Amino acid sequence: MERIILMVIRSLFKIPGWFRRLFRYCKDTGFETYGDDVRYELLQEVTSNVNRAGRVRVECYGKENLPKENGYILFPNHQGLFDSLLFFETHGRPFSLVMKKETENWPLVKQIRILLQAKLMDREDLRQSMKVIRQVSEEVKQGRNYLIFAEGTRSRNGNELLPFKGGAFKSAVYAKCPIVPAAVINSFMAFDRHSIKKMTAKVCYLKPLYYEEYKGMKTREIAQIVSDRIQQAIREHSDEQS
Repeated sequence: MERIILMVIRSLFKIPGWFRRLFRYCKDTGFETYGDDVRYELLQEVTSNVNRAGRVRVECYGKENLPKENGYILFPNHQGLFDSLLFFETHGRPFSLVMKKETENWPLVKQIRILLQAKLMDREDLRQSMKVIRQVSEEVKQGRNYLIFAEGTRSRNGNELLPFKGGAFKSAVYAKCPIVPAAVINSFMAFDRHSIKKMTAKVCYLKPLYYEEYKGMKTREIAQIVSDRIQQAIREHSDEQS
């Protein structure tokens, strides 16, 4: 919370302009006037500025591993609210998200969800969840990129992973699209520690799994492969600060 306050205080003179653009882009007419690239550029601009304001250095590795063609799904581990800021700053191409329904009316998160045309999933409603999975699959086939946190909720154990849920990979299987594992490292320190000391958070884009590689596998087997690759990347890159 202390770092969020610092971000706000040090960005005060820019915030009104950002909010004007955000609400303009989120209007129904905004989607007709402003394309995905324009809306995503706003998130990149805001993110890079507030990260610096919050004394967070972002390091990115493996960006060359991202498929050249759009229409893939990123599957990172999940450490906290800062994770999305890592991807907004580093990914470089528009993507959408699958978010839990509980976040539907969170201030600012709601506007970002609308801006990205993200999907809300009710994990207690199997029929609604399957509908979202199918919608994501169809959009990925049409060339939209997505980000899905396969743990289902954030880990509260630093750089340790929770089990990856096989069901999270159904959209990729239906779309027959590339699966891109992404390792999030030290992101939890941004908002979960009562500190405003300078810190470094990292994201590592790992080599994708193409459909030919996971064809015929059960989703839980895919989940384990992705989880193992991310855990290995975390071991290689982690320099957790105390």
